[in-house]
Amino acid sequence: MFTPLSTPQKRMPPWVAKCSPLAFLFRSLCHYPVGMALVRILVDGYSLLHNWPQLAPGKPRHSAAARDELIRLLTLYRDAIGTPITIVFDGSGPRGGKTARTPTPELEVLYSRAGQTADDIIERAAVRLQPFGEVLAVTDDYVERDTVSYHGGMAVSCFHFIEDVQSVLKEQGRDIARHNRAERLRFKASR
Repeated sequence: MFTPLSTPQKRMPPWVAKCSPLAFLFRSLCHYPVGMALVRILVDGYSLLHNWPQLAPGKPRHSAAARDELIRLLTLYRDAIGTPITIVFDGSGPRGGKTARTPTPELEVLYSRAGQTADDIIERAAVRLQPFGEVLAVTDDYVERDTVSYHGGMAVSCFHFIEDVQSVLKEQGRDIARHNRAERLRFKASR
């Protein structure tokens, strides 16, 4: 885009440096207010599991092992981006009532009740969180994505979300390796 020289240049908003590439892309494409914060990512757990065969290979998509691996990976992603995540699964939860991790405000794991779907919970959460900022719904259900968008949230396909998770975690791994190398060199130099 051409900007005349007489027009003062806008500074990059502070959220750009902190947000993942996916969140930045959706905020810029959807014409949402720049200052609006992404308050929570709402994930349709089984929709994401069915689209991510590399996650827990050889395990059934509805198994506890697949759910635990998804929770583990999204915990790492949440730690990298700093945005709270809610993972919603259809069903009454794991047998025995035990989950792999204790839910925290930063990463919640919810199970729908009988007669209720994960879509219902995600749509209701998107509506209730709307006054506090934007939500991002992750699902391949077009109706759910349209509903969340209608209520002022953002929605993304599982494919694009998986790409973002992998990209962010790869970048985090490179940052950690770079930091460790610098610390080893600093330690060796101080001896």
